[in-house]
Amino acid sequence: MSKKPMKIAILGCGGMGSGHARAIGGQGSYTDQLSYDAFQQGQVEITNLAEKLVLAGVYDIDPVRSQWAADSGFHNYKDYDDMLADPEVDIILIALPNHLHKDAAIRAMRAGKHVLCEKPVMMNSQDLIDVMEVAKQTGKVFYPRQNRRWDKDFLTIKKIYDEGMLGQTFNVECRIMGSRGIPGDWRGVKEYGGGMMLDWGVHILDRILMMIPEKVKHVFCASYYITNKECEDNFKIHLTFESGITAVMEVATCHFINLPLWYMAGTNGTAVINSWDCDGKIMKLTSWEDKDATPILAGEGLTKTMAPRAKNTVQELPLPEVVVDRNALYTNLVDTINGEAEQIVTAEQALRCLRLMEACFESAEKHCVIDFE
Repeated sequence: MSKKPMKIAILGCGGMGSGHARAIGGQGSYTDQLSYDAFQQGQVEITNLAEKLVLAGVYDIDPVRSQWAADSGFHNYKDYDDMLADPEVDIILIALPNHLHKDAAIRAMRAGKHVLCEKPVMMNSQDLIDVMEVAKQTGKVFYPRQNRRWDKDFLTIKKIYDEGMLGQTFNVECRIMGSRGIPGDWRGVKEYGGGMMLDWGVHILDRILMMIPEKVKHVFCASYYITNKECEDNFKIHLTFESGITAVMEVATCHFINLPLWYMAGTNGTAVINSWDCDGKIMKLTSWEDKDATPILAGEGLTKTMAPRAKNTVQELPLPEVVVDRNALYTNLVDTINGEAEQIVTAEQALRCLRLMEACFESAEKHCVIDFE
């Protein structure tokens, strides 16, 4: 006999909160048609959320957002206390500005609710340690919403890495690039947890830590303040892992020509993913022997080293196919609470990621390499 769906209430109904409300409330989202098209092609699995979660309601301090929720047919709680007092609510989804996460999470768990918290779950590692202690005391699940582990681009590059399609990987690069600066809201205010490190850095660092299961030995980060003098709007991170693998991670909001989203180099090949559409390819080495290499003109000089390889020594391959379940995180949350699954995104993983971000902040401030683990 199937279990009764759990009830979830959303605290904060801005951009992220409203997206959750529409998805869980059965109204879909702007990605639905794209997801359905991919589903028809066998690239996406769409779990029926109604079997797992029911939206109990929302609360937002902004009357405009509250009105939007009412117009959308969602129940409006009068305040957070009202939400926490609802005995029907099993889970609180926190979708507030970053600096408000800690207090909201602690209050929810002490009120007997499980917590799904938007990223970054906390402003710093000590705050998360405090929250983890409350979760332990109350026996409630605290679940960081690191949803981009299920992005198709990441699952594709991770499959290439996991299956050794390029031989021994020695360098991975990921770049999230745009040209609009920091959004004109709280994300540009430092005290609210603004800046690209806490916005996008938490995603790309979480994903690289999941893909390369090694200790991070050295961290170097450079931050830029091009369009915002208070919060970093661009940064570059260089990580060195225990085995010597390096990773270059960049987030940029003032670039008008994008570099590839992913670029991975191995001893027997190279892979590139150009964008979130997952257009790209693998160039696989078939033989190091290349008797036809002849010098080419490079600027005002000749080079044989950088001459293109003969076509019979390399093979161009398509990117591997992966199947994406856009609702996998929600499903795992409910199954974890029910004791039917292991928690996929854990507070311990989020803590390591936060500590790595703190090392990046320190490196950028001191202009030096930081020893990490």
